[in-house]
Amino acid sequence: MAMRAALWLLSLFAIAVGVAMFAGNNDGSVTFFWSPHRVDISLNLFVLALFLGFVVLHLALRALFALLNLPTQASRFRALQRTSAMHAALQAALVHFLAGRFLRAGKSAREAVLLSASGTETPFRRTQVAALSHLLAAESAHQLQDSSLRDAQLDLAMQAASKEHGALHEAAQLRAARWALNAHQPQAALRWLEKLSQGAQRRTVALRIRLKAARQDRQNSLAMDTARLLAKHGAFTKEVAPSLLRSLGMEALNDAHDVSQLQRSYAALSPAEQAMPELTLHAAHRMVQLAGGVKAQGPEHPAQAWLLASWKSYAALSDNAQTKCANALVASGVLAQSAWLAQVDAAQRANPRDGRLHYLAGMACVQKELWGKAQVHLKAAVQALSATELRRAAWVQLATLAEREGDAPSALAAWKAAAQA
Repeated sequence: MAMRAALWLLSLFAIAVGVAMFAGNNDGSVTFFWSPHRVDISLNLFVLALFLGFVVLHLALRALFALLNLPTQASRFRALQRTSAMHAALQAALVHFLAGRFLRAGKSAREAVLLSASGTETPFRRTQVAALSHLLAAESAHQLQDSSLRDAQLDLAMQAASKEHGALHEAAQLRAARWALNAHQPQAALRWLEKLSQGAQRRTVALRIRLKAARQDRQNSLAMDTARLLAKHGAFTKEVAPSLLRSLGMEALNDAHDVSQLQRSYAALSPAEQAMPELTLHAAHRMVQLAGGVKAQGPEHPAQAWLLASWKSYAALSDNAQTKCANALVASGVLAQSAWLAQVDAAQRANPRDGRLHYLAGMACVQKELWGKAQVHLKAAVQALSATELRRAAWVQLATLAEREGDAPSALAAWKAAAQA
């Protein structure tokens, strides 16, 4: 800045010196002839008058141009005022919507639509503002449960959002899908999602809507595929993703109504999902329910492998899953096999405080007709078990064993304890 000021000062001095040198020693004159008159003036005065005349003419032309341009300026001013009012109305609509004043939000949005028709914005911007305003009015109507007004505003937004507004068009379709999902119309939500472009369909927000719609519509295959995509995109935390996939896998297994259907559902799971102990356990539990036990089916039966895989990961299962595993093993009848009896007995000796293992060992002894050993394990089980279902089953089995031996008082006490459990 200091350098620039110094240069300006030097320039002014140079100009002043040049003018002084020109005007101080200038003896020239200018003569004007206008018959029969003659006017002589100095050259300095002529140059000064010429400069002043140019300035006056320039100012006069500018004033004339400003006067003639007044109507245009007034029109532009009014358009700018309308544009400012349009943006103010759109901002007010957004603020009212976020504040939960949906009636005011809809009114401000419709006002913004009217103002967008006459502003200084380009046609592209005007249609963009109109589409946004219609979409905001539709959102407000949805919050007020006015479906007819919402659909009308949505149609207007879709019309305003032409091909030039691809993002706005997709936004309107996504909001429509969300509204259908909120209204428990999953098929309508899926139809809206299908209208999106391929790229938009794979966005996280669209995948989340598809997942919820598929779960509402009980399309477990679609829900599983969508959940896998979301997990791949990192839409879930490391804890949530396996839990969600496990839950969806269990729902898919629950939808199987026969053994072959269950096998197909399990085969449709990915290797990582099949490696989840809870899913394998649930598949085995469902197989036992559908097949009515697998003891007579032979070792090649799929449930045998599933039960064995669940048993190997028994220590890693939750309490509820361990209880479920115990029920599945007992209901399947595999405990009657010598190999299973040996495994359960070894696990029980390694962890003598686990009531479930005592229960499994007792039930295995019952199936092998080892009555005395069964009573020992079952009595230990009812003392250590916290799971009501298993405790009741253990008391029932103790009552049955007591009746078998003719011990009526013990049988009555066991039946009473089972009823209380």
